[in-house]
Amino acid sequence: MSAKSDALETAVTDYIQARTALDATPGARTRALADRAFARLAALAAPRIRYFTRAYGLADVADDAAQVCAIALHRAAGRYDPARARFTTYVNWQLRAELQALRHRLHGDQRCAGRRHVTATLSLDALCDDGADDWLVDPAAEAAAEQGAADSLAALVADRLVGDWAVRRRAGLSRGTGGDSKRIMVRVAAEKELVRHQLIVTEAADRLRESDRHIVRRALADMIRHTAGRKAH
Repeated sequence: MSAKSDALETAVTDYIQARTALDATPGARTRALADRAFARLAALAAPRIRYFTRAYGLADVADDAAQVCAIALHRAAGRYDPARARFTTYVNWQLRAELQALRHRLHGDQRCAGRRHVTATLSLDALCDDGADDWLVDPAAEAAAEQGAADSLAALVADRLVGDWAVRRRAGLSRGTGGDSKRIMVRVAAEKELVRHQLIVTEAADRLRESDRHIVRRALADMIRHTAGRKAH
């Protein structure tokens, strides 16, 4: 195994230990240690992220690609099981999945480019004559369509609210700490994923740590304040 893969393995192990310590004893010191451990992991993964960004044709939206890759890296580190695979293998799949999804959102599904479309025309009258009208109408279709539209709209609203909040959060951290911009970007990406999940979750959510509850409460209060401000104008 290469030295870079070994370094990634060591970095993710250090991050997992730091997160375990944060879960056991939440506080400013343990959170800072966890943030530093993740920043080291992100720095080691940066060349891999740049390579995949170019490979997926997303160099013109490198900032967006970096954001989704930071989320993928955070998720991969949180779910990593050393007994099942090397971290390099696991994180590669996470990064590729996020970048492919980003390319699909920006440019559409290009996998079908160049394929020949084959269509067939069916007679609705002929189907009804054969008794197919009994199953052509789906009584649950309207409710399912309305629910799907509602879910899609809720996801769009959540993305907009969380995206606007993340911009303000990043600016606030930059003013408040004057720290490393890469570290701030990684922290905001992790908080962004946490807050968005809490906005769109439909089932009973897992119990959050006190530190994560504080992040979510603060984010929701900020969204409400700025949304109310826009309505007032």
